[in-house]
Amino acid sequence: MKTPYLYHGQDTAWVTRSEHNLKLTLVSESDLLISAIFIRCEPDNEEMLVDMVRGSTNGRLQYWHGEIPLNSDKSLTHYCFKVMQNSRQWWLHGNGVSPRVPGKEAHFKYNKDDQPPAWVKEQVFYQIFPDRFANGDPTISVKTDEYCLRGNERPTIAKEWGEPVSPHGSNGPNEFYGGDLKGIHEKFDYFEDLGITALYLNPIFSAPSNHKYDTTDYRNVDPHLGTNEQFAEMVADLHQRNMKIMLDAVYNHTSVNHPWFDMYQKNQDEAGAYNHPESKYRHYYQFSGDSNDYIGWNGISSLPKLNFSNPEVQEYIYSGQDAVIKHWLRPPYNIDAWRFDVIHMLGEGAGATNNAHYVKAFRQSAKSENPDCYVLGEHFFEASQWLQGDQEDGAMNYYGFAHPIRAFFAHKDIAYHNCQIDADELVDWLNEARSKMPWLNQLSQLNQLDSHDTMRFLTMLEDDQETMQLALLMLFAYVGTPCIYYGTEVALEGGQDPDNRRCFPWERTEKPHAMFSFLKQLIAIRKNHHSLQEGSIQWLVAEHKQLAFARTLGDEITVCLMNNSEHARTIEVPVWQLGIEDAQLKDLLTGDEWQSKQGILTLTLAGKEGLLLSLV
Repeated sequence: MKTPYLYHGQDTAWVTRSEHNLKLTLVSESDLLISAIFIRCEPDNEEMLVDMVRGSTNGRLQYWHGEIPLNSDKSLTHYCFKVMQNSRQWWLHGNGVSPRVPGKEAHFKYNKDDQPPAWVKEQVFYQIFPDRFANGDPTISVKTDEYCLRGNERPTIAKEWGEPVSPHGSNGPNEFYGGDLKGIHEKFDYFEDLGITALYLNPIFSAPSNHKYDTTDYRNVDPHLGTNEQFAEMVADLHQRNMKIMLDAVYNHTSVNHPWFDMYQKNQDEAGAYNHPESKYRHYYQFSGDSNDYIGWNGISSLPKLNFSNPEVQEYIYSGQDAVIKHWLRPPYNIDAWRFDVIHMLGEGAGATNNAHYVKAFRQSAKSENPDCYVLGEHFFEASQWLQGDQEDGAMNYYGFAHPIRAFFAHKDIAYHNCQIDADELVDWLNEARSKMPWLNQLSQLNQLDSHDTMRFLTMLEDDQETMQLALLMLFAYVGTPCIYYGTEVALEGGQDPDNRRCFPWERTEKPHAMFSFLKQLIAIRKNHHSLQEGSIQWLVAEHKQLAFARTLGDEITVCLMNNSEHARTIEVPVWQLGIEDAQLKDLLTGDEWQSKQGILTLTLAGKEGLLLSLV
C-alpha cells in the first residue's frame, strides 16, 4: 500500500493566525484522487471536521485551504487532517501520514498565548565550562589545599593548564585549572570570528566545586571566577556586540556548605539547618523530624534538596520582589536567558510534587522582569509535558536530537549501549519527538551533539572527523537552535565526565584548523538563510544510511543531503515535492552545482559526504 504525498508545514506560509482562528494550508499531489479533505480539531473537547477547499496548483502540487477556530477554553489548539479517497482515508499529522486517526500527542499544536522569544531561533549558542575555557587572571585561581569541598574531605588541587583530568570517581570536582570570566571576556573577538551569537555558561555562582552545581551563594559570582562587577561589564560588552548570554541556575538543591544548611558549622552568624532543628533555615530543606536525615538530590547527600512548599524559599528564589531569578535579569547584569538545572525534579517533599506549578512560577518570575527572557529546562529524556508553551520555551534537546543523532552516527544510545538505526528509523524518532510540541517551541529547542554531561561526540566516533562533519551539518540544518560545546571547533576530545571537561587547547587556534573552518562556514550559512532558522522541514529521502530533507520559508528553499555510509551512493531526490521541476541547485559548502530534471534531482554522494543546496 503506497502512502500518498501529503504535506503541511508549520511556518507562517502554512499557518496564519487571526484573533480567533487559524488559517491552514495543505499540499497534495495534483493527480491524487481526493474526494474531500477535513481539518480535525476539538473545540470544547469535541471533534469538529472542517472542509478544506482546493486552491492553486504549482507543477504537480495541489494546495488546499481551511480555517479552524482557536480553542477558547485553553491556550493550546490541536489539529490534524483527514483525507478521503472513496473507501480509503489517510491522516496527516506531526508524525507523518497514516491510514488511521493518530493519538492526540501526534496532532499539530498551536499555542495562542505562550510563545518563546522570537530571538532564540536566530542564535548560535556556545557552551562554556568556565574553569576549563581560558585563564585571564591567575591571581584569583584556586590553589592546592586552599580549602576542602566537604569538611576535611576533597581538598582542592590546582593543575597546570592542559594537564590530564583525573579519571571518573576520583578528583573530578576538586581539580581546578584557573579558567575565569576575564578569560572568557578576552575571547569575545574569537567568538565573533567564529560567528557565535550567544553564550551559555555553566554555573558561575559561588560554590566549592569546579562544576558549581553545588551553590553556596546565589547572589555573587564565585571569587575564583571573578566579581559581580566584572560580570556586568562583560555582559554590557557582549550586548554591544549584539550577542546574548544565558546563565545556569541550580535551584533544586544547594551545597551542604551553603549557610542555610551549614553541615560543617562554618557559619558564625547564625545556625544553619543541619544539626540545628531550631534553625530558621530548617524548613528550607526536607529533614525527617529533629534528626539529621534529609532528602538529597537524586539520593546524593552532598546536594540537599530545597523545600519549595516553604514560602520563604519561594520568595527568595522566584516570588519576591528581589528574587534571584529576577535579580540577574535586571541592571547592571541584564542576562537574556536562564537554563534551569534538573527542573523536572523540583517540587514539594521527596519527589517532584506540584512540579508544573513551580516551573510555571519560574517562567512567570523571569518573564515579569524580561518578557523576552529565554526559559530553558534541562531534561535528559522526553520533556514534551514541559514544552507546551506555558512552562519552558525550550529544553536541552537530548531526547529529540542528541539521542537519535547519536544512534544514527555513533551507533550508541544515551547510556553508551550499542544502538544502530537507519535513516527511516531516525526520521520516525525525530518526528515523534518534535510533533509533541508546538512549532515555535520546536524551533526553540537547544540542540547539541554533546555537553558537559556527555562524552564528546568526536570521541564517541573514535575521532572519525568525516562523520563528525556530517553530524555538525545535521545540527545546523535541522529544526531547533544549535549549541556548540566549547572546543568542538578545534576537534577537542574527551570521554565521559569529567574527561569531557578538558582545558581548551588554545595552541590549536594558532594556525588554520579544518574543523574551525568548516564550523565557521556552517554558522555563516545558517545565519544567512532564514529557512534554516525558522523554515518548515520536509523529508525527501530516508533510506538505509542516506538522508535528504528541505527547510523551506516562503520562496527560500535549502536542501540538506547526506550519505552516512562508507561507500558512494546514488540517490534520487523528489524535489517536485518542493515545487521544483527543472532547476539548478548550488552547494553552499563547495559551490558545486547540480541540475534537477522533471522534478527529480539525481546525484551520487561519496562515502560520508554531505551537501547543503539552494536554488541558483
